[in-house]
Amino acid sequence: MPIGKFSRRQFIGAAAAATGTALVPETLQATPLQDPVVDTLQKNGESVGYEKVPWKVRPFPLKQVRLGGGPCKVAMEADRRYLHSLPPNRLLHTFRINAGIPSSAQPLGGWEAPDCELRGHYAGGHYLSAAALMYASTGDEELKKNADTVVAELAQCQDALRSGYLSAFPMEFFDRLRNREKVWAPFYTIHKIMAGNLDMYVHCGNEHALNVAEKMAGWVAGYTGPLSYDHMQRVLGTEFGGMGEVLCNLYAVTGKSHYLEVAQSFDKKLFLDPLAEHRDELKGLHVNTHIPQVIAAARYYELSGDRRHRESAEYFWDEVVGERSYCTGGTSNHESWNTDPGKLAGELSTNTTECCCAYNMMKLTRHLFGWSPNARLMDYYERTLFNHRLGTINPEDGTMMYYLPLASGYWKTFGKPFDSLWCCTGTGSEEYAKLTDTIYFHDDDSLYVNLYIDSQLEWPEKGLSIRQETRFPEEQGSTLTISARNPAQLRINLRIPYWAQKGSVKINGAALPVFASPGSYLTLTRVWKSGDKIELDLPMELHIDSMPDDETVQAVMYGPLVLAARFDAVSKEMTYGDYEPKASQQYKVPEIVADPTKPTAWVERDAKQPLLFHGIEQSQPLTLVPLNEVIHERYAVYWNVNKKTV
Repeated sequence: MPIGKFSRRQFIGAAAAATGTALVPETLQATPLQDPVVDTLQKNGESVGYEKVPWKVRPFPLKQVRLGGGPCKVAMEADRRYLHSLPPNRLLHTFRINAGIPSSAQPLGGWEAPDCELRGHYAGGHYLSAAALMYASTGDEELKKNADTVVAELAQCQDALRSGYLSAFPMEFFDRLRNREKVWAPFYTIHKIMAGNLDMYVHCGNEHALNVAEKMAGWVAGYTGPLSYDHMQRVLGTEFGGMGEVLCNLYAVTGKSHYLEVAQSFDKKLFLDPLAEHRDELKGLHVNTHIPQVIAAARYYELSGDRRHRESAEYFWDEVVGERSYCTGGTSNHESWNTDPGKLAGELSTNTTECCCAYNMMKLTRHLFGWSPNARLMDYYERTLFNHRLGTINPEDGTMMYYLPLASGYWKTFGKPFDSLWCCTGTGSEEYAKLTDTIYFHDDDSLYVNLYIDSQLEWPEKGLSIRQETRFPEEQGSTLTISARNPAQLRINLRIPYWAQKGSVKINGAALPVFASPGSYLTLTRVWKSGDKIELDLPMELHIDSMPDDETVQAVMYGPLVLAARFDAVSKEMTYGDYEPKASQQYKVPEIVADPTKPTAWVERDAKQPLLFHGIEQSQPLTLVPLNEVIHERYAVYWNVNKKTV
């Protein structure tokens, strides 16, 4: 398969086998991952779910993994500073007003403004989820204290409203929804608030928050219960977020089966049935309305064993990743899928790849990996993390983007700290708080090293501590050092990415005689002792990612990194505010002339800086860097490439 083709064939095909098996000193074996080998919702690290289909491999509790230096740490700390900048009284203002409780706080703006129909989605929802995840990831007690305050005050608002209802907008919005009158997305907001409180219980042990979430679920059941099936299906024509998922998760931590029954009322038949029957009817759909529904289907499968929901989730992932995703791993244009599968060359705009979509596709990927750990899933996850997610937070102040434009000649626009608070601000606040959650997975006898990110893993059940030291992606590889109370037998599965066409591994300085093919796991089986060291070398190369329907529209990649040409800087006014640049402000970038037999020959790596590149023999000088390093400049990712004539 072509090195750089981000194609259905690459990600949907079976994982490549390793190149061989060998016995090396101290009974070490190096083999391909054979039989793919679970995660329930966890409270304080303990599994408390009611899973019918538990994950075959599980992530570690966030508190057992800590980030070291590198781009993920930079993003997490920027997010943490941003979360600390949000005063609880301002977050609570519209909730208090709606509950008839006096508030003199300055209102937030944007999507949290007192006249916005989505108010409360961030202040009472995403914020709590992000704070809970950040506490679990860093132990930040001050942030937990602020979030506990918000939970306690939200509970007072809920008591004042009675009936279990909690929102920053009046219940009349739900009357409009029932009557199919125009209203933005009231259940979407309710989901965020329920999920935020549930996360405060799961990650912070806040029992009060669980009580708030359960009362809200009782109100939801009272609303949906009297509606006929057909009426409820019409209600689901309005975006409703992850209502099915949060109700499933509430069942998973309480065992109260009626929550699972209410979750089923949020199954939209018109959308899920074609997926279960392997039909792509995604054209024309609003993307982030529907990805959360697939996550809910995945969660329902885990709790009920309903195989049809798994079919829907797996087929959906295949179609979106293989047919509707760009080089960054992102999907959507103007928030929708506008074309037939594989038709993307005409879909480059200022509004490509909404950030919420990337966040939710990564969530879905974790479910599929838990069911069956395949390297292709983590290849996609890595691509999306390093290009889209790390590329859409401003490391200077923690502000976040709505869209990541992929039309050439535009720039990145970040939200205003207190006056944007978009849906993507919310998902970003969560994402950058949990950047440790997928680096490592495990089963009872194996460790999966999925991502090469500087980090420390504590595995007390095994008496093991693993330090991963890397400057990846500047460094082309990683080193893992084992600390063990006692010698321990363990399989360590190292992901060999699709882009690693060469590579090698050493144990305690001795090179192994075998490796694994790109897009697979290399399994190292050994009795590990303190001081054992694994050195993994993963050389990166330049490669091309072409549009599936027009091979002359190309992006250049280096390993997992999308490269962007960097042009002139933009003003502060252009950096903050609107969702996206305007079409009239586009900078015309040059077309590229390249030899079709050597498609990357027009780009060369800088001799002194590992992630700096230069264009060769083009109409103007070009400097290229990883897309995630571009913050305040115009840029180009996709190029129109003409054949070089001899």
